[in-house]
Amino acid sequence: MFAVEVRDRIMIAHSLPHPFFGPAQGMHGATFVVDVAFFRETMTAQNVVVDIGAALDVLGKTLKPLAYKNLDELPQFKGKLTTTEFLAKYIFDAVAAAAKSGALGEDGKGLSRIRVTLHETDLARAWFEGPVA
Repeated sequence: MFAVEVRDRIMIAHSLPHPFFGPAQGMHGATFVVDVAFFRETMTAQNVVVDIGAALDVLGKTLKPLAYKNLDELPQFKGKLTTTEFLAKYIFDAVAAAAKSGALGEDGKGLSRIRVTLHETDLARAWFEGPVA
């Protein structure tokens, strides 16, 4: 299995209004380092997994609408607990849709899996990985 991984970061604000989250129930900020790994069984004719420039572009466009926003105020997150795991899946869905639509070029359509990792700190991270179906 071959893989290419790209990275970006995003600053957000949100709250996690459930007793489970203790002090994180209140409004707080987070700076996530976001890694997206693209996997394929065989390389393309150009001996790559995916165009790195296109991958960086797709990731940047996916994160931009969330950057410096209070996620509690965005309609797509109304009533949702925007945990790190939840956001990893949200970003995965957007990147996978971009791959299927051709935003990563024709080679992006041959990807087998994508993994999105959000690093909360140097001590904690969460990810979502799944097939590009």
